[in-house]
Amino acid sequence: MRKNVCMFVWNHFTNDARVLRECTALSENGYAVDLICIHDPNNPDLKQYEEVNEHFHVHRVKRYPSSLLFMKKAYRALLTYKVLALIAFLLWLGAAYIAPYVVLPVTIVAALLLKTKLQVVWVRGSIILRMILKGRKKKYEIYHSNDLNTLPQGFICSKLRFKRKYLVYDSHEVQTSRTGYDSGVYAKMESFFINKIDSMIVENHTRAKYNEDLYGFYPNVVYNYPFRPKKKQQQQVNLHERLGLPANEKILLYQGGIQTGRGLEKLVQAAPLFKEGTLVFIGDGRIKPELERMVAEMKLEDRVKFIPKVPLQDLPKYTKNAYLGFQVLNNVCFNHYSASSNKLFEYIMSDVPVVACDFPEIKKVVEGEHVGLCVDSHDYKEIASAVNQLLQDSALRATMSNNCKTAKFKYNWESEQVQFLKAYQAI
Repeated sequence: MRKNVCMFVWNHFTNDARVLRECTALSENGYAVDLICIHDPNNPDLKQYEEVNEHFHVHRVKRYPSSLLFMKKAYRALLTYKVLALIAFLLWLGAAYIAPYVVLPVTIVAALLLKTKLQVVWVRGSIILRMILKGRKKKYEIYHSNDLNTLPQGFICSKLRFKRKYLVYDSHEVQTSRTGYDSGVYAKMESFFINKIDSMIVENHTRAKYNEDLYGFYPNVVYNYPFRPKKKQQQQVNLHERLGLPANEKILLYQGGIQTGRGLEKLVQAAPLFKEGTLVFIGDGRIKPELERMVAEMKLEDRVKFIPKVPLQDLPKYTKNAYLGFQVLNNVCFNHYSASSNKLFEYIMSDVPVVACDFPEIKKVVEGEHVGLCVDSHDYKEIASAVNQLLQDSALRATMSNNCKTAKFKYNWESEQVQFLKAYQAI
């Protein structure tokens, strides 16, 4: 008899590799998984319901309340059509004359909802409510919350009932020291829920020790390793042709989110110092326009190229083009300092040596397996020096690439999922 698992994640589930791996592992080992995530109204091809396999189903809840969408359409219509605006204004005057105590408050509330942060609260609150309602529709033995932003949903569904269910808290990030999470509210929120969970999973032992110091217990550790590549996946996209580069041009690759604190500005600063090669960014994110402006101001358009985010399953076809890869997180918070980045292992899976930050979890792999060079990621000159060392010493680069071929049999999900399943079996 399969155990039913309800898993929550606060994204569209289009590029979440860790959640995909965990759900797949459960569905192939005696569990039936329903993943509840968020629909993207801007993606017409994204389905609200999807069957990944027989025992792994995806349910996407609506992002926006219908009433909010109606108010926005009405507001845009009033701004677009002056005649309608005039009619609406006259109607409002008549209504205000008849019932001023009703129309004026409604108008004020509508303006507040459309023009202030109250709209964000409304949208997020409605998503949380839909997730909870979806999570209570079916009988589940286990609820699984990915990160702090779905822990309240998991708690309400699993514990606020006569017969309580098991609750797993899978923290992909360090919620108490993380970029964009500077408010003390997040730490208080996690502290409130932490004693109400039945099991916790974190990404590595550095973070597990941090959690032990903070809360007094050592959680389960499941590293975020990718699937080992299969032979039939060995084909690659011709990135040189797509970018209009000569076939022998060395591609110096960063793949992932274009976000703050990832050392990407330092890569652009280092680019003029590279002896050869083209710096390529694959991904999208908040600071991408800023990086593109920086490239233009430095007149580096011929040496720095950008490619939009590609589907997760296609990413290895691009990665294999690289001469080397970058993982140069900056030490802006403990979340970055303690990371054992999935990106690092994606490069290893494609036999691509890395230039990486010297943080403990990343350094342990890079130097321990001799698959790249560690640098001070805050110093663009040191980054450039490491890049040039690999550019000029092809034998060293070849050795590191060969070491990747060995390391991939150690750092892969096929092996690591055993630890994940053990955490579930302990429940």
